[in-house]
Amino acid sequence: MRLLLRLLALFVALVVLALAVVLYYVANPKLPRHAAAQQVHYLEQWNAEDRQRYYFTPQGTQVKGLHYDWFTALELPFSQQRFAAPEYLARFGFLIDPEQKPTPNNPGNLPVGFARHQNPGSADTFLDITCAACHTGELRLNGQAVRIDGGSAQHVLPSSVPTLQGGSFGQALVASLASTYYNPWKFERFARNVLGPDYEAGHQALREAFKGSLDTFLKVAWNDTHRGLYPTEEGPGRTDAFGRIANASFGDAISPANYRVANAPVDYPQLWDMWTFDWVQWNGSAQQPMARNIGEALGVGATLSFFDAEGQPLKDDNRYPSSVRVRDLHLIEQTLQRLKPPAWPEEWLGAVDKPLAAKGRALFAENCAGCHVPRVSISEGRPVQQLKMLPVEVIGTDPGAANNIADHRFDLTALQWDPAELARLDVQLHPAPTEPLDLSQLSVAKGLAYVTAFVGNRAYREAAVTPAERADMDGFGLPIGVQELRAYKARPLPGVWATPPFLHNGSVPSIYQLLSPQDERATTFYKGTFEYDPRHLGYRTEAFSNGFVFDTRITGNHNSGHEFRAGKRGNGVIGRLLQPEERWALLEYLKVLGGPLEAQLP
Repeated sequence: MRLLLRLLALFVALVVLALAVVLYYVANPKLPRHAAAQQVHYLEQWNAEDRQRYYFTPQGTQVKGLHYDWFTALELPFSQQRFAAPEYLARFGFLIDPEQKPTPNNPGNLPVGFARHQNPGSADTFLDITCAACHTGELRLNGQAVRIDGGSAQHVLPSSVPTLQGGSFGQALVASLASTYYNPWKFERFARNVLGPDYEAGHQALREAFKGSLDTFLKVAWNDTHRGLYPTEEGPGRTDAFGRIANASFGDAISPANYRVANAPVDYPQLWDMWTFDWVQWNGSAQQPMARNIGEALGVGATLSFFDAEGQPLKDDNRYPSSVRVRDLHLIEQTLQRLKPPAWPEEWLGAVDKPLAAKGRALFAENCAGCHVPRVSISEGRPVQQLKMLPVEVIGTDPGAANNIADHRFDLTALQWDPAELARLDVQLHPAPTEPLDLSQLSVAKGLAYVTAFVGNRAYREAAVTPAERADMDGFGLPIGVQELRAYKARPLPGVWATPPFLHNGSVPSIYQLLSPQDERATTFYKGTFEYDPRHLGYRTEAFSNGFVFDTRITGNHNSGHEFRAGKRGNGVIGRLLQPEERWALLEYLKVLGGPLEAQLP
């Protein structure tokens, strides 16, 4: 009996120890150290007013009900340091300036893309994560930082699944929320910070509202984890955008039967010149700017209701209330139309070898221009670049993202859409269907097209947008066009030097490796640093403390395709083998392509 009790005590001790270890690592995610840049240099892509407008204009996201002042008052689990301190949030890859101070646009002194908004008729101010958080980049060299507006972020924002590999922002945020709620001393400090002189009157209501937000975070984390929805860790700079939007809009909001495994993360694409593209998204599936932006806002956390309080589907003009802010989305879109591609800054990243770049220009015309220099036409007063779509069997890159978008099906019959009503919406399917839509087997692209049409209609009415305004706000009078190709687009390459890593899934760390055969590319490499390699045109990939290990052998991470090597064209081989000296020449030309230095080439 005594031996049994000892064994039981040992077992309990081991369980407690294991639980303590898990809780410690959940509350203390592995994060790189933050080394502040000596100075952040801004390129001539925008003026300062446009930059601030882009960084801090809200779009209607609510981050699971989290209030702005709650977020700024949170503490870390095992200290009184603020969770929202700029130097701490920078460790997740969010962008700050050295010694930045609060401003009227950024009163919480938060990183780029952390904004705030109030819904009509409400006094609550919500934390609003905008597109700038994911589409602003930075490169560092010798202690100097070069900001890339509209570039690719390298943060770890999306993940809600606990991980021991690399720091998860969602994991750390939930740990701070839980420790604040369950630690009475922390909650006391938090409540006094948030409520100030209204502490006595508002303490209990704050606690209840805070618990509601925490419960939402925990529910999502549990759901995503136990269902295994995101088996391929996204890591810095990536998210499975369509997978997360579909799981939120069709799984969370309609039926658990609609959850689908999202195992094809993609990089955040650069945004300059995007307004001129005939089709956007990595797989060229979307056409209208407003519908694209509404979908993005829904994916990041804008609220959306499909059903009334009794669980009945909303009908007619009651479809669909959301927190999407169409006037602000249009303001952001207009601002992006003024964004210029980044020009190579010789003073910070080194001088261009112009004779070598001239040789690269000829190699670019021979090997790259056929795909990456599109035809340009004029339509509705804008230049339209007709991008080339490359089938996956041709380009040979990881097919997961394109295949998931084409293959995943969702049951939306609970919404009780009338086909005649759908036909009246400004949605155009390419190719036009020859049979009635089966709402029990609708693709994510088609489903989101109709959802964003309904959401947009209501949001426009509530924002008092006139019919004359709407055509402009939609974007050049474009319909909500949808196509589903097992293909990826070849975008124009001005500024491409500033957008590492490469391929749609970020599986190739530098342009030099992208111009090399697959067997010369890194199978694993470290991500999460901003340190730039101006020779190979990519982030540095050496091991560093708490870096994220990117493994190209994992589903969704494959670095195949887009190869220049000897062999038959197709199945990933797109050009002849380029000798090392040819690759260097091409890299030198890509530094100046589309910029003022190109005119100086001999």
